[in-house]
Amino acid sequence: MSASLVTVAYIGAIILFILSLGGLSNPETSRRGNLYGIIGMTIAVLATVFGPRVTLAGIPWIVAAMVIGGSVGLYAARVVKMTQMPELVALMHSLVGLAACLVGFASYIDTSIAYTGVEKTIHEIEIYIGILIGAVTFSGSVIAFGKLSGKIGGKPLLLPARHWINLAGLLLVIWFGREFINAPTISDGMLPLVIMTVIALLFGIHMVMAIGGADMPVVVSMLNSYSGWAAAATGFMLSNDLLIVTGALVGSSGAILSYIMCRAMNRHFLSVIAGGFGTGGGTVVAPADGQPAGEVTPISAQETAELLKDAKSVIIVPGYGMAVAQAQHTVFEITKLLREKGVNVRFGIHPVAGRMPGHMNVLLAEAKVPYDIVMEMDELNDDFPTTDVSMVIGANDIVNPGAEDDPNSPIAGMPVLQVWKSRTSIVMKRSMASGYAGVDNPLFYKENNRMLFGDAKKMLDEVLVALKA
Repeated sequence: MSASLVTVAYIGAIILFILSLGGLSNPETSRRGNLYGIIGMTIAVLATVFGPRVTLAGIPWIVAAMVIGGSVGLYAARVVKMTQMPELVALMHSLVGLAACLVGFASYIDTSIAYTGVEKTIHEIEIYIGILIGAVTFSGSVIAFGKLSGKIGGKPLLLPARHWINLAGLLLVIWFGREFINAPTISDGMLPLVIMTVIALLFGIHMVMAIGGADMPVVVSMLNSYSGWAAAATGFMLSNDLLIVTGALVGSSGAILSYIMCRAMNRHFLSVIAGGFGTGGGTVVAPADGQPAGEVTPISAQETAELLKDAKSVIIVPGYGMAVAQAQHTVFEITKLLREKGVNVRFGIHPVAGRMPGHMNVLLAEAKVPYDIVMEMDELNDDFPTTDVSMVIGANDIVNPGAEDDPNSPIAGMPVLQVWKSRTSIVMKRSMASGYAGVDNPLFYKENNRMLFGDAKKMLDEVLVALKA
């Protein structure tokens, strides 16, 4: 395949990637967007493999690597549960960072000798920055994987003088960057490059360990952005225009998504990166004065079904608890039954519900919940006062009235779904444990709130049976 034909193929792939991002921005067009991405990636891979830069001797190695990688991907797609998608996404980001590091070292060893003068300096800067971003992405994503999978606690690890440690690391990276660029030979430049890589790996670990569980959805989108910039840096190292443009698309879209999610949490992006917010979650919060925060009113599955039968308007707010219980299919059956009875059922989705961007949307789409009744927080908040029943399934922080009423709350100012304004709110939880932010929820103690304790799947199955009866 000629170089000009490869360029045309790359342009076509870039257009398809842009169409893919546009399609993925809306649930109704997400399938089409995903298809565009698949076609674009297929074209890009074929154009690269059969392009002039790959020799015939290298094709068998590339095919073997694709078969191995594709097999791993297919296996993961078949066995990974929907509740494990956030940690899988984080793990995929780590692989992008690792690839950027490996390509950077290989490029320095194999191609640096071909450059002289200003071109050599530019090439080495590309390598240095590419490995730096890749190393931070790799180690940070591995820690994010550990936190999201529960192998590492969600509580932020705040080292003394952590900001000074970060500043010292930055100064060292700049210093060794100067040593690397001024190195007369490849062997002389390898030592500062390796030292910088170690510092970058440690920084990635420190950065994500200092971020609390409540901010993990933002971390996932942030690492997505990092992986894009790592891919773009790899493109510069390899002089590959497609990688540069594709990486820039992923990096910029991830950065925009992180900004949107920070706004949804009323948080500044830099404060998220600085870390320190949120606990591991799953702990019962003790009031400061040692007294109970209030009395809760339990409700049974039968009573819940009666309330739903009598309602004309129902809003369901799903959270991570629904994902853990794999209750989305039962939720769809209940929704279908209520809609057949003439009940107006809608879903309220908070931007940071779950453990990754769009987590709840993916679960509901999997259960075949109609797209037109799945609505964003801003579209529904004004409707709660006229809603008969609001049903919260495994969510906590995103329905916490303390965000609006308590200026001293750690989540003060965070926009939340105002379920307490409906005639009756029902919260489904296993226990009175706190959410990922580690703060108590005054919603539980309101007069119009009811607590349906137990596993969400089991309790919803009982509600469904009672509704059918």
